[in-house]
Amino acid sequence: MNVRTFATRLGHSIIGLLALAPLSAAPALAQDHSLHGGGDKNQPAGLVKVVREATERFKNVAAAEAEGYQLQFGCVSGPDAGAMGMHFVNGALVGDGEIDARHPEIVIYEPVGNGRVRLIGADYLVVAEQWDATHDGPPQLMGQLLHLFDAPNRFGLPPFYTLHVWAWKESPTGTFVNWNTNVSCDAFNGTNP
Repeated sequence: MNVRTFATRLGHSIIGLLALAPLSAAPALAQDHSLHGGGDKNQPAGLVKVVREATERFKNVAAAEAEGYQLQFGCVSGPDAGAMGMHFVNGALVGDGEIDARHPEIVIYEPVGNGRVRLIGADYLVVAEQWDATHDGPPQLMGQLLHLFDAPNRFGLPPFYTLHVWAWKESPTGTFVNWNTNVSCDAFNGTNP
């Protein structure tokens, strides 16, 4: 599956979104290379701080939607315990083939009832084929390696690298794990907030 098909599955017009992506992402990509995998590898708190700064405005889900993030996959619950929550995906950022801590491809919410949601983290995602074509080795953010999700997978996507950062809700098993045992999809009613 190519990147265009991938973005289409996410429900976005890739042409329109990719036209806007360089306007917002290019300056940030050029300013600070330490957010792309360099930086202090002993500072997981540093990455959490960057994620909080980058997503603070998304505590209001309408702000995320206004910037091109849209709910995909409903509320993702875990195989045994916990969940990933509601993934609001920005197709332009997924389609750019890069990772930047200040521009997460996905912001994650937890449903809390009465149609309300709470921001709980961010997810960085890049299609493996795209990344591997232009980089040596797997992607990382400030020393945290992204996980490879192979295909086939429950999302129907090609192989991709991903890193969840539980910046707004503590995970007892780690800040950068896929499943957060403190997250629940029980209050999800099947619609957007």
